[in-house]
Amino acid sequence: MIPLIAIAAWSGTGKTTLLKQLIPLLIQRGIRPGLIKHTHHDVDVDKPGKDSYELRKAGAAQTIVANNKRWALMTETPEQEKLDLHWLASRMDTTSIDLILVEGFKHEAIPKILLYRSGLSHSIDELEIDSNVIAISSDVPIPNATIPVLDINLPIQTADFIADWISK
Repeated sequence: MIPLIAIAAWSGTGKTTLLKQLIPLLIQRGIRPGLIKHTHHDVDVDKPGKDSYELRKAGAAQTIVANNKRWALMTETPEQEKLDLHWLASRMDTTSIDLILVEGFKHEAIPKILLYRSGLSHSIDELEIDSNVIAISSDVPIPNATIPVLDINLPIQTADFIADWISK
């Protein structure tokens, strides 16, 4: 089973920014990351007018668009009420990854690193620290923290933490 670790935070905290820095740092450590990103927006990786878009819209339940550089599987799920993170993770090719980074899905019962940035509309007291939170990455000290606190502005700390966590 490939380990999953979520990067969770309120919108605007810098999840994507941290992940963009973190992924190359993990690769430098020999860790091949995959990624599952949750979004509240309507996502369509295809473009209107393209053949694949038109065929999918005609009713294909699943469509693969592929070329020599990449492929994408689009699955229509209008009847699905809730995303199943573990099912999504099971769709990934485990021969090409060592870890699945998860952006969002903050209420899932998986290990997660919470992000906190001062100056946003939330206070430190609002952080939801439960038994799945394995670290906090912040730009300010977290009083009375009983788990590791990493500097959000030093992504190398988070990469080192994740590499150590995987090795255990």
